[in-house]
Order: sequence, then C-alpha cells, then structure tokens
Amino acid sequence: MQPNNNDETLEALRDIRSIMDRSTRFISLSGWTGIWAGATALVGAAIAYSWLQKPAYEDIGTTIYASAEHFDGEMLRFILLGIAVFVVATAGAVYFTWRKAQKQGQKIWNNASRMMLEQLFYPVFAGGVFSLLFIYHGCGMFVAPTCLVFYGLSLISASRHMVSEIRYLGMLDVALGCASMFQPGFGLFFWAMGFGVLHILYGAIMWSKYDK
Repeated sequence: MQPNNNDETLEALRDIRSIMDRSTRFISLSGWTGIWAGATALVGAAIAYSWLQKPAYEDIGTTIYASAEHFDGEMLRFILLGIAVFVVATAGAVYFTWRKAQKQGQKIWNNASRMMLEQLFYPVFAGGVFSLLFIYHGCGMFVAPTCLVFYGLSLISASRHMVSEIRYLGMLDVALGCASMFQPGFGLFFWAMGFGVLHILYGAIMWSKYDK
C-alpha cells in the first residue's frame, strides 16, 4: 500500500506544479507566432533593401543614415515600414496565440499574459525611443543594433513568464545587436537575421516541441 500512496502523492505534486506554472507562465504562445513574425520581418527587410537600391541612397548603404535636415518623406517611409511590420507581426501573434489558447481551453488574457506583456513593454518602448533619437540626430547606423539589443533584453526579461526557451532567443538577439555595432554597413542584414531568421528557427523548434 505504501508505494501506491507515494505514487498518489507524487501525482498530486505534479498537478500542483502544473497549476502553478499555468498561473505564472503564459504557455499558449504558439510556434507559428515566431514563424509568422520572422516571415513578416524578412518581407519588411526585402522591401527596405529594394528602396535602398535607389540612386538617392547610394551614399548610405544599408545603414539608413539620417539627420534632422534629411528627416523628410523618404525617411518617413522607412519608419512607417517598420511600424507596419510590427503591427502585422503583432496581429499574427495575437491570432495564433488565440487559436492555441482556444484549443487548450484557456483564456488569452490572464495574470501570466499580463505580467509577460509588462516585462516586454518597457525595454521595447525604450528601444523605440532610442531608435527615433538616433535617426533624428543622424546616427541611423545604431538603429538596427538598438532594436536588436533592447528587443533581446525584453525577451530575457519576459522569459520568466513564458516558455524558458525564449530566453535563448533573447540572448542571441542581444549578441547580434552587439556584433552589429562593429559592422555599421550591415545593419539591415543583422536586423533580418535577428528578427527574421532567428524567429523562424525559434518558431519551428517551439512548434515541434509544444504544438505538434
């Protein structure tokens, strides 16, 4: 009888741990979210690259330099493109997450998702402000590294409320952002690698591990 009691105790402990994990971790994030975000980022990077091939941008390469006197309609196009990529990626993330939550019989908005978004918001917001200031003061070469580093830090911060593997995605984005600092002429390439390729790889791994 004693072994059966031990088994029941272990099973009860597992159930309690599962309940605690669900209350503190947002586990409904689908692997398709990463794949969608990565594909969207690659499309945005391809559009930006095509714009940079125009004669007007011959002297700025892939770094998208700008200054206060050149903060014109052309630079606004890149900013609007970045916003559009973010909106489309976010919309897809919400949809795929909602679909997975529906299948699991869970709510998409709960205490865990609220804490996750709080951890994500502040580093991303700070990175956005830094990026706009760099563009305004003619230091566009630092936009891609800034986006990658702050985004990576936000993922590391939020990983305590998500699947733990996302921490490694954040660490890789921070590493890419730092490397991009030393290669200012390849900012768009690093941006596409961090937000595009890494997201797709991460999403595929998460789909295989948790969704499949």
